Amino acid sequence: MTESLPLRDRYLALIDEIVQMTLQGKISSVEMVYQMLQKGILAGTGEVFELVLSDRLNTSQAQVDSEQDELKKAKANRSLRAIKTIQSQWQRYAQQNKATEAIASAVQEITTASASDRLATFLRIIDPNLKNPLNLSQLQQLGKSLQQFAQFDPDIQQISQGITRGVAAWQRLQDHLVSWMYESNQALGFGGVPGETGPWATWAKKVNSELPQALFRSLAVEQSAIPFVEQHSSITLADWVEIALIFQYLQRGLVNWFDQQAYNIQAGSKLSISTFLTFAVLWSQLASGFQGKAEYSNGCSQIMLQTLRTFAQRPYFPLYGGIFASFSGSYLRDALDYLDEPLRKVERTQEKARILTLLGYSQRALGQYQRSIKFHEQALEIARNAGDRPCEIANLNHLSRTYVQEQDYAEAINNSQRALMLSRQAGDKTGETNALVNLGYSEVMQAQKLEQVEPETYERAISYLEQGLKLSEKSGDIQSKALCVSSLGIAYLVIGQPQDAIKYLEDGFKTAQISGDLYLQGRNLAYLAEACYQLQNLEKSIYTGCLGMYLLEQIASLEWRQAAGLLTILQGQIGLEAFQNLLQQSRSKIISIIGVDGYDYIPKLLAQYQEDI
Repeated sequence: MTESLPLRDRYLALIDEIVQMTLQGKISSVEMVYQMLQKGILAGTGEVFELVLSDRLNTSQAQVDSEQDELKKAKANRSLRAIKTIQSQWQRYAQQNKATEAIASAVQEITTASASDRLATFLRIIDPNLKNPLNLSQLQQLGKSLQQFAQFDPDIQQISQGITRGVAAWQRLQDHLVSWMYESNQALGFGGVPGETGPWATWAKKVNSELPQALFRSLAVEQSAIPFVEQHSSITLADWVEIALIFQYLQRGLVNWFDQQAYNIQAGSKLSISTFLTFAVLWSQLASGFQGKAEYSNGCSQIMLQTLRTFAQRPYFPLYGGIFASFSGSYLRDALDYLDEPLRKVERTQEKARILTLLGYSQRALGQYQRSIKFHEQALEIARNAGDRPCEIANLNHLSRTYVQEQDYAEAINNSQRALMLSRQAGDKTGETNALVNLGYSEVMQAQKLEQVEPETYERAISYLEQGLKLSEKSGDIQSKALCVSSLGIAYLVIGQPQDAIKYLEDGFKTAQISGDLYLQGRNLAYLAEACYQLQNLEKSIYTGCLGMYLLEQIASLEWRQAAGLLTILQGQIGLEAFQNLLQQSRSKIISIIGVDGYDYIPKLLAQYQEDI
């Protein structure tokens, strides 16, 4: 009888029918109410029913509250109790049918989307940032449900096949998600011997599908995803969806695993950070590779931004981090550049401000100071408008640090003072620690430039640095401590106290190793080489200089040339043979950190520097 009515009227009639049957004694249990709801509510229309039920409940409650006649009030109360029974059974129904509703809604959205928007619609539906994202079994069910529409549209058939293959591939891979970490001499992260060890090589052996297997093998030998895509121009929509699901579940699986290693200094949050960055970059590379096919390229960018949005919301998002040790491999050296272009299309959100912060300090490590300033200024404005005070303070601190590199010490001091004031107002201890370090560091560098020799000038600056160090130690903030001791070491070197500098720089190197910050590791070693050179400890100067030069060059930081310049001077002073003998004496220590290949690369780097000067 209600089938021909408009939806709201249909549901109002259904509610009234249940109420009347309850009052007449025709409904003897809540199970009968549940069955009537199950039969009467159409899939995908639960929100409409809930609105009608809410209106009916409010009307009945108002009637009970206002009715003066006792008999009528009693009847209204019975009706209200019946409606509350319907409400309780609706909540049960909604809970048990949430997945069915979600899948039905997803199928409707995908099948009614235009051909050009279908993939984007599918990716929006499986976005992990949704309040109730689809789980694996629901995704499987979505694939089966879409299959019913496959005969009408080949694209829907391709998406359905891609889902089925992607889920099956992930089920084969999940038991081997981290097995590569337990291989002999395997470092945690995305490193390893190209083509032999590491995650990509392991996963390549476990998947059955030809294309994902080929992509894993390509990544295992540190090849960019861009030429891979260009060499596989016949990738179908099903192939694309399969790879998308495999990558998404691998990334989420790794992050979940690393997040559970909170007390493991080799893993924990720094490898979660590395995983988010690695997969975001891979999606950006895939987007670049698919430039000739807009649907695929836009889909890659969409997943990349979903990944970064998830990352930006994590409590360990590195507002002050550096280049992390496990974020390695030559194909990732300038990887963060890939994130720049897609981000321009994103609205001015809190997440965007945080990602721009990461881009900014990464560009500083690479020596791209003007680009760094540009990113931080954008992030600062967005963070301020979004009310993200920690991000605002972080960008003031980063601007201070970058202006030091530009030798604009007045601006460096200005930004650090603003960061210090805001951080104390907000109770942001990490921001305060970094602001104190930046203020002290900036003042030391300015005093050196102005050739100020008054002891009190340096004493005040050093006191800021020491305050920052105490704060970092009190809070247990390893990343900030690494910056503090590193800055203290450089400051003591600048004011001509190399013995004190060595103590802090050695501590800075060890702390940066724990935090996983490759840039700070390389920088500490480069300055250690200078301090040791001033004390004429030539063997240690060569050891730390070569190691620092290598690490900085590996992340494409231009600061590797600072260490190379010192080593070249040293080589000229003592002669090539003596230099090589001293380097040979440190061979085992160097190999323990960067391996045989790294050690063999050192003379080539020096030769390259000498050719360039």
